Amino acid sequence: MKICSFTALDAPVIAYLQDDYDRLVAHKTRPAIIICAGGAYRWLSPREKDPVALHFASMGWQTFLIEYSVGDRAGGLRPLRELAEAVRIVRECAGEWHIEPAHIAVLGFSAGGHLAASLGTLWHRPELELGDNCRPDALVLCYPVITAGEYRHEESIEHVTGGDEKLLELLSLEKQVTAHMPPTFIWHCAGDESVPVENTLLLTAAMQREKVPYACHIFTGGAHGISMCTQEVETPNPDARKWVELCDTWLNERFEFTP
Repeated sequence: MKICSFTALDAPVIAYLQDDYDRLVAHKTRPAIIICAGGAYRWLSPREKDPVALHFASMGWQTFLIEYSVGDRAGGLRPLRELAEAVRIVRECAGEWHIEPAHIAVLGFSAGGHLAASLGTLWHRPELELGDNCRPDALVLCYPVITAGEYRHEESIEHVTGGDEKLLELLSLEKQVTAHMPPTFIWHCAGDESVPVENTLLLTAAMQREKVPYACHIFTGGAHGISMCTQEVETPNPDARKWVELCDTWLNERFEFTP
């Protein structure tokens, strides 16, 4: 495996790339996944970065970790444009990086889930001019921030809108779901007191109406920000930990990939 990096607009992207060996012929092309950590669009949580990237790398995926803009730079749709550019670059470099260009997923936690879902719901909007080839082929949303309405996560919405009330409607993503949205795996804990589970329920209801393929898992109890649900990330939760295997199976079946 080699580790390299590139920049998507203002966002550094770290790549964990599987080596291509002449004697190993099973995977001349692989699926790719771009990971968006959470942190209320204020910071990027370390427990949702390398531990997650290394898991997918261990499964044989070409894995990317985007350090999208946060804090005072999170407004003006800057993180969305950075993620769109990252997807475009990964697809453009698919041959060089041994990636199947139609098998690129985006995974996000919390505010990173909002970012991933923003690209999934808004990528086709002509007025946003996000560019060609930025549509993910699948989304994985982990306890995502979704709504700017009643159940919103106040800090995330404040940062991502940058105080621009015109963006509240656009970034209330349950209102933006159309048949253009990629297939989606989504999970949440019913006991999440930071980002209420209603965020996930609002989105899945919208996907159901629009007939977007999805898998949804709600775990009893639990909390927010639990990432891989292991002792390594200091949030052990054997029940919610099941999301990892469920997600692996869902993605591998969708992309017809056998690790």
